[in-house]
Amino acid sequence: MFTGLVEEVGTLRRVKKQGEAMVLTLEASKVTEGVAMGDSISVNGVCLTVIAFDRTSFDADVMPETFRKSNLHQLRPGQEVNLERAMLAGGRFGGHIVQGHVDGVGVITGRETDANAVVFAIRLSDDEMLRYVIPKGSITIDGISLTVVGTNASGFSVSVIPHTLAETALQNKKAGDSVNIECDVIGKYVDHLLHYKPAKDNGRSGSGKESKISAAFLSENGFL
Repeated sequence: MFTGLVEEVGTLRRVKKQGEAMVLTLEASKVTEGVAMGDSISVNGVCLTVIAFDRTSFDADVMPETFRKSNLHQLRPGQEVNLERAMLAGGRFGGHIVQGHVDGVGVITGRETDANAVVFAIRLSDDEMLRYVIPKGSITIDGISLTVVGTNASGFSVSVIPHTLAETALQNKKAGDSVNIECDVIGKYVDHLLHYKPAKDNGRSGSGKESKISAAFLSENGFL
């Protein structure tokens, strides 16, 4: 699990592609401190597993599902990426619950200065993600924990403070660039529980029971 507080901006050194499978080699210094084989590191919001490392770099596999769901396949050597190690159990929880499981890709449609902040407008590639995007809710953009300031029919906007912009690769992003999006996992779990029905014709076995959790149930028990 991650918090969405980027520890370091690293640089992609090398990409080895074989179809929709890749191995990324990334230059870094902070996230390689105390690293071990099998550790999880968030790369632009994608949880990847360390398969090789030295003091200044690490390698990570990218499987086809990640290739298709994220923008990692668009990266080129020399590009900067946001890096974060998995959260320590005794660490501060400064952002929000971030799994590193990207829901899809968004495209920046606007970047405007608002006093000391920069507002990014983002269009989502999948309209289904909009159900999990709410004003003042949490969202992860390229591994950065941010707050939604507004929504529309095709996407949303976030306001970024100077410190976050200066300490992440987001400072180099402009209109037309893609970003990895992870919606708030709590919203996804609630949505699943409210609308779950046992699997029938998809080849998977369900529990045989429909969820008894509903909006009325939550309201009656003081959750709404």
